[in-house]
Amino acid sequence: MSEPLLMGIVNATPDSFSDPQGEKTLDALVAHAHELAEDGAAIIDVGGESGRTDRPPVPLEEERARVVGLIERLAADGLKVSVDTWRAPVAQAALAAGASMVNDVSGLSDVQVADACAEAGAELVITHTRVPPKVKAFPEYGDVVADVIELLRERAALAGEHGLGEDQLIFDPGIDIAKTPAESIEVLRRLPEVAELGRPLLVAVSRKDFVGALTGRGPAARDAGTLAALGIAADAGARILRVHDVAGARDYLAVHSALSNGAARDLRLDPGLRREPV
Repeated sequence: MSEPLLMGIVNATPDSFSDPQGEKTLDALVAHAHELAEDGAAIIDVGGESGRTDRPPVPLEEERARVVGLIERLAADGLKVSVDTWRAPVAQAALAAGASMVNDVSGLSDVQVADACAEAGAELVITHTRVPPKVKAFPEYGDVVADVIELLRERAALAGEHGLGEDQLIFDPGIDIAKTPAESIEVLRRLPEVAELGRPLLVAVSRKDFVGALTGRGPAARDAGTLAALGIAADAGARILRVHDVAGARDYLAVHSALSNGAARDLRLDPGLRREPV
């Protein structure tokens, strides 16, 4: 089994739950994206609105303005770019700017997002949630994993009706999205059941609330806990892992894979890495 691809997070927002607060310049965002790519990110996920539910929705024009110029720069530099949005006009503008994937964390609440992806030939990430964007609520699922499977199957059929081929679809089980920490953990533990749907899985666990509930740590101190969740997701066959700390995730997966699958017999340490420089 090949190692998962890493998706590096670039928040073009002043109020991300885990990033330093405040406005960011375009040049700083471009530089951060390139650092993530150099660290091993195969995809850069650009977002113009925080998923925080204690903030109102960003005006559409503001979200679009935050992402379009950044995506144009990154695509021109040859990076594979995804846009994290649930709004069709933002998706359309991002795809026109050079994005090749839409990461819709709303469960396709606006079906015109599927239309935009079909027209552009882009990939679409469909995320499990039964709650509208920017709303904090915890539905009574019964069996949360069964609900994840049911909704993803239903939304995939809807996307197909709007012109998307099956090979354009990626599924995200929606960790911490309208789920309690216990429900997120249950979904991760039973991820192989979701993988049976047959589409690539994107798993976003980086610095999430369930890690904080387990460790008692704030978002910026959750990277170690995140790695444990990445191991579970990788073992379950996740194809894309969305992370803040790309370098740490890359190193973890390299060691995890070697210990699980066997390292090359001729593996040697570069002598220059034996000791810290004086």
